[in-house]
Amino acid sequence: VMIAGYALLGQGEQGLELFWQMLREGVKPDIITFVSILIACANLAALEQGKQFHSHIIKSGCGSDVFVGSTLIDMYAKC
Repeated sequence: VMIAGYALLGQGEQGLELFWQMLREGVKPDIITFVSILIACANLAALEQGKQFHSHIIKSGCGSDVFVGSTLIDMYAKC
């Protein structure tokens, strides 16, 4: 929820930082987290980080989710 808030308020950098902190602390992201972080990447035009998140999405098994898939398309189109 916090990552989504950062993304929606135009503070994507803080959202990205929070995501990496979650991973370091062993928190597994869910679909909503992935969608939010991809929105942040799209807003920042952060292609390289978006690719890293795409890799995490595939490894987590969330890649077939329709919301994640459509957000990935949006992120790649904007980057």
